[in-house]
Amino acid sequence: MEFIPVFRPLLGCEEKEACNQVLDIGWLGMGKNVGEFENELQNFIETKDRFVACVSTGHAALHLGLIVAGVGPGDEVITPSFNNIADFQAILATGASPVFCDIENDTLCIDLDKAEKLITPRTKALIVMDYDCVLCDHDRIRDLAEKYNLRVIHDAAHSFGSRYKGKRIGSFSDICMFSFDPVKTLTCIDGGALIVRSEEEIEKIYEMRLVGMGQPPKIMYQNQRAWTYDVRHIGYRYHMANLHAKIGSAQLAKFNEISSSRQFVCKYYNEQFKELEKVVTPKTDFNDITPFLYYIRVPASVREGLREHLRELNIDTGIHWQPGHWFSLFKNCRKGDLSVTDTIGNEILSLPLHSCMNDEHIERVVKGLKSFNWG
Repeated sequence: MEFIPVFRPLLGCEEKEACNQVLDIGWLGMGKNVGEFENELQNFIETKDRFVACVSTGHAALHLGLIVAGVGPGDEVITPSFNNIADFQAILATGASPVFCDIENDTLCIDLDKAEKLITPRTKALIVMDYDCVLCDHDRIRDLAEKYNLRVIHDAAHSFGSRYKGKRIGSFSDICMFSFDPVKTLTCIDGGALIVRSEEEIEKIYEMRLVGMGQPPKIMYQNQRAWTYDVRHIGYRYHMANLHAKIGSAQLAKFNEISSSRQFVCKYYNEQFKELEKVVTPKTDFNDITPFLYYIRVPASVREGLREHLRELNIDTGIHWQPGHWFSLFKNCRKGDLSVTDTIGNEILSLPLHSCMNDEHIERVVKGLKSFNWG
């Protein structure tokens, strides 16, 4: 019986041909293909008043986004504890401290009422995360940020391709990041993108992603280098390579297929799991969402038993995630009431979701849950 992983990228002849084209040219660093991918991303998110920079990973995008937001030593950044470790580490990398906030029970996104209670004079920014297949209340986030003069880093690692009130994710946020790592809806093998609002911010990012070298993109995007330049900012080796950008372009060209196929599977899962009283499914119709993961919530007392049952059926599952305040490194961080997060951390379970997922695999996952002894 074939093993069904939680993640499986949709890779085909288009990606292989993209790799061959870059390898044949031989310019393997950042160059023309990165510039092309940035332009394609800007067109895809349907905005003319935002600027896009591609970087090596989603974590790199988070780190640079926090720096651009002015976050530094002594500052605090409010973030859901129910978030990826990359966000917490990016905050620490600036010298600032994460402050852990709870999430809403229905959306699993940041609880803004609780977030407001955590704001102090040291609060510099908010990180808000669209979780899996549900989006944050971005209008309320904007209002809260304006009220307290805070910057917002929108972690859209899960929500690339989705729409919020008709607007593409990435087109309206203060600072927005995407992740294109091996398991994401759109993969570059590894990569990320940062979307900002001003030319000043994008120019700073261009330099910081290249260890501070002031090499103009207009030169590098011709597969060339400037041999004389200035260094004005602290920098990191965070640039994207041509090979990864070209794969991203190939993925973007078939994104409608990626999105619609994932919506279909999630809608089917939601419908099939209605009869399972102990299973809580995502509260969305998926119509404006490109789902990254499909999650369910089950009683903590049966989660490991269910995982073992599915494992015996050669079906993989995941846990996204362990809350940040559970880790040793962050146990002394300031935090508010995290009662919902603690509950969710023990109940959450990710099921297999692939682009253009095999029908037989879909049915095996459904039958696997239905055949479990729920007690």
